[in-house]
Amino acid sequence: MAHDYDKAKPRQVVVHFHQNLSGRPSMVAKKGQARGTGTYIDAPFHFHESGADVAGLPLSRLVDVPTVVVDVRGTVAIGSEHLSAVPDLAGAAVLFHTGWSRHWGTGQYADGSPFLTRYAVGLLIESDVAVVGIDALNIDDVGDLSRPAHHGLLGAGIPIIEHLTNLAALPASGARLTALPPPVVGMGTMPVRAVATIDS
Repeated sequence: MAHDYDKAKPRQVVVHFHQNLSGRPSMVAKKGQARGTGTYIDAPFHFHESGADVAGLPLSRLVDVPTVVVDVRGTVAIGSEHLSAVPDLAGAAVLFHTGWSRHWGTGQYADGSPFLTRYAVGLLIESDVAVVGIDALNIDDVGDLSRPAHHGLLGAGIPIIEHLTNLAALPASGARLTALPPPVVGMGTMPVRAVATIDS
């Protein structure tokens, strides 16, 4: 469910080898500004100074979380009407399957990407979901600088996962998400490997 990290913004990560104390070569990766690249998770601290950073995210929101996959393919502005018939949102990982990940690595990926409206965000917050993910460029309309989805969801303590992929492989319900970022203190966003298991 996660894009390869090395294909996202490779110029932001410098890898070289040096000799360690044993005299053998060791790989060292210098991370530049490669936080929000590949598939990544936003913690509340990303938009709210008093919110949890990626190291402080509750594991209950990230490990073995029941998923609800909402098929919104063909929709650009995803509204609350797409959630009205979806049961059991409370405590769920709500993943929006837009199909936009098919454009990953092309110029079209950034052009006309689907996003959540403030009405969908309000319903997600009201429903007390665990985490929200999308297989698109941004959970917000990039033309709306007020960023209602980021401000709203992160303000409610709900992490956001962007640039997901392979959501077509998941059922509408009956899967469980695990998405763990490195526990880096003081960071609001980090790459994440998102995986799902399907209940038998």
